[in-house]
Amino acid sequence: MLDIRAVDAFYGDFQALFGVSLSVAAGQVVAVIGANGAGKSTLLKSIAGLMPPRGGEIVFDGESVGNLPAFATVKRGIALVPEGRRLFPSLTVEENLLIGAESRRSGPWTLRRIYDLFPVLAERRHLPAPALSGGQQQMAAIARALMSNPRLLLCDEISLGLAPIVVRDIYARLPSIVGEGLSLIIVEQDIVQALRAADHVYCLQEGRVALQGVANGLSRESISAAYFGV
Repeated sequence: MLDIRAVDAFYGDFQALFGVSLSVAAGQVVAVIGANGAGKSTLLKSIAGLMPPRGGEIVFDGESVGNLPAFATVKRGIALVPEGRRLFPSLTVEENLLIGAESRRSGPWTLRRIYDLFPVLAERRHLPAPALSGGQQQMAAIARALMSNPRLLLCDEISLGLAPIVVRDIYARLPSIVGEGLSLIIVEQDIVQALRAADHVYCLQEGRVALQGVANGLSRESISAAYFGV
């Protein structure tokens, strides 16, 4: 479904990604791990159309999408759950979700289906987004992305700033999401959660792929060496 080929990405003159290659099959969960500054969020931004690569190619469903603007990428079926959630604070929970449906892609994700998956959002749908707890805001950010009915969902730092019990609750819902036919890329610093959730893992180190492999086939020693560059 997704084929990233030797992608380079820059912030001005600073190069953040160096020839990164990655692939995601239909229905697959891929985790991208690495330390702060490894290039994980930059990779997701490049896929989502927020940061066009200067080199290499991003191919989705057989078509090059690396130079498309973000709104066109969403219409193709790629949705991003950004780091920090980025909900609209002046809107209610439900209004935030409805914004996600503006692409008008057909698919299984409706308000009713979202509220079945996240009942707490149904209970609080008329509240302003800032009235939610951190975990509830993360659920709302995931739900907003799902409302665009993507084929590929990009999740940037699901566990950031959340209590472990909340993180486990959110991760427990991922199989239901993937079960609707999505592929999923999770950027995560929580290595344990990433390995449990993923089929395949890529480890970035200073903007390069330092290690990749089947999640249950990588040793903790090899992951640690790739993660810390030792």
